[in-house]
Amino acid sequence: MAAAYDFTKLRRLLIIHLVVQIALVALLVWASWQFQQRLADRFLNGVIFSLVIQLGLFFPIKSLTAKEVDREIATSAIGLTPADLQALRRKRVTADVIKSSVFLFFFIFVYTTPAKPIILAITYFTFILTCLSYFQCFNFAARREMKLRT
Repeated sequence: MAAAYDFTKLRRLLIIHLVVQIALVALLVWASWQFQQRLADRFLNGVIFSLVIQLGLFFPIKSLTAKEVDREIATSAIGLTPADLQALRRKRVTADVIKSSVFLFFFIFVYTTPAKPIILAITYFTFILTCLSYFQCFNFAARREMKLRT
């Protein structure tokens, strides 16, 4: 027998992700404009380097989000036991620690980086693009799984 799911919480999370993505795109446009004024001729090099870094980060991000979507789908199942909920909570905490450490890495890297605009531009762009990639991968996988399960 197929399990029943309540995707209300997951749908709300997807809406929150959409709002955050819109804010991140606005921040990316603003940061691009600021750095383009400062860097002029080297700006495109920074953008290309950031995109190359994103290509390297895409598959780890995609696998992380696939695991998180599986966990969120499992959490949405109706009739879970307290032991199941505890195991899923433990997995969620582990994923949150990983995401927090990535955020902290970027914060510390920006703080300790020399004040060279090209390095700061690459770091900012990579951080924003990493966040956008995470949200896009999560939303895509979640919508696909929700469609399969309903």
